[in-house]
Amino acid sequence: MNLIQVDSVQRWMEDLKLMTDCECMCVLQSKPISIEKDEQNELLLSSQYSTCDNLQLLLKRAWIISTELTRIAQKLEKNRWQRVHSMTVRVNCHVRSMINEYNTFTMNSSEEMHQFEKLLIDKCSEFTAFTERCIQTEDEQTLKSMKSCINETLTTVAQYFGQLIELVLAHEAQNLLRQIELSDSVYITESAISSLFSLTQEGAHLCRIIAKEGGVVTLFKICRQDCFRCLYPQTLRTLASICCVEEGMHQLEKVDGILCLADILTDNTHSEATHAEAAAVIAQITSPHLTFTQHLSSFLENMEEIVTALVKLCQEASSGEVFLLASAALANITFFDTMACEILLQLNAMKILLAACSDKHIVDTPYSRDQVVTILANMSVLDQCASEIIQGNGVQLLMEMLFERSSSGNSAEVAACERVQQKSAVTLARLSRDPEVADAAVKLSCIPRLIKLCRSPTERNNSDSVLVACLAALRRLAVISPDGLEDSDFQQLVKPRLVDSFLLCTNMEESFV
Repeated sequence: MNLIQVDSVQRWMEDLKLMTDCECMCVLQSKPISIEKDEQNELLLSSQYSTCDNLQLLLKRAWIISTELTRIAQKLEKNRWQRVHSMTVRVNCHVRSMINEYNTFTMNSSEEMHQFEKLLIDKCSEFTAFTERCIQTEDEQTLKSMKSCINETLTTVAQYFGQLIELVLAHEAQNLLRQIELSDSVYITESAISSLFSLTQEGAHLCRIIAKEGGVVTLFKICRQDCFRCLYPQTLRTLASICCVEEGMHQLEKVDGILCLADILTDNTHSEATHAEAAAVIAQITSPHLTFTQHLSSFLENMEEIVTALVKLCQEASSGEVFLLASAALANITFFDTMACEILLQLNAMKILLAACSDKHIVDTPYSRDQVVTILANMSVLDQCASEIIQGNGVQLLMEMLFERSSSGNSAEVAACERVQQKSAVTLARLSRDPEVADAAVKLSCIPRLIKLCRSPTERNNSDSVLVACLAALRRLAVISPDGLEDSDFQQLVKPRLVDSFLLCTNMEESFV
């Protein structure tokens, strides 16, 4: 489960509060503990909060129990019986606290949930009794025979705990979806969708639960009602999160979600924010990293409309974020189907994208440039693309992208910069089959830059994929302009087999002279 990213000391303080409450509950035999009103920075174990807050508290408690069970298994392996027992007592208390807290705010909990609660509490008590007997004996043979029983009990506790959490989360997802379906109030619907979105941020498992409970169907119903237009951006953002899992994608296909997204994108009466979030859903469901997009047959039927709307959104984007979402959707679509590249060419998308790159307020991050160069690389397989590149000063842009470096040092940004360098080199290699493009690249001193990227690991951030792309581009340009290379560069980077040049460059030590 993804936890909120906070300062490590604050994280420790919050965990300590839970542990402290847990020990107090043991001593006071589960009597309630009063909470000071001025404890603003601590995690308050109270039921007087919204559904979203209560669910976050439940997830936090569940994460702690899961972590403790893992640690018990580790201590058990090392025969540290005293630690095993103290941790078992703590887990027992956490489980009881979690069940009590949940029952204070839940509605209409099922009989099956109550049965699992009882099974889990009974098994935790049995677990504690087992470990208590272990610390009261010193006979190695007895401890060895009890160890297998404890392992079995630990496994059973973990299974019951997992099943109970699954039931609880499914129940809460059902409650939220029921609120969305039955309410005519924008305020109530907005609150429920907000809680649902928070749940999706806890990981793929929760997205699967929401999808199985009909979350995609319910949210698309909202997107088809004019009275909830103001909630479209928030609803679409939640849909994009759910559709990261296969169950969400199947649900989207069943309710003609693609057609609904196409209608939203092509409806000029919707706000830019709505169009941007619809583009985000398209980007998600067409992601090349997903292995379950093949069943999106309806996407092909609406692809031309969607691509046209996305190009328009790129052209009219008022911010870098909107451009990023629209261009990411376009980039993914070019992987999804080759026909998309031909549509983009007909729509003068190359000219629009190259013009956007000159506006630093719109294409303002390596992530945006990554999307643009991805589209250029995929379009560069078309012969007609070369003239578009020349007319739009695209070779100059590709040259600039070979110098892409991270300003923050953030790992995600560094990876994006590597992708920009790699794809710009790939695009140059593909386009340089056209003599006019190759000549322009030579005149812009692309060859010295490619050599530098090959020979200097720090220039390419030690990336092997950038190295391979640069070697390929360099070899293509060397055919056009062999005079642009020194003999040593030719002998090491062009003449040998690609794999030999690659091995030479990866083993090359930089000279600091």
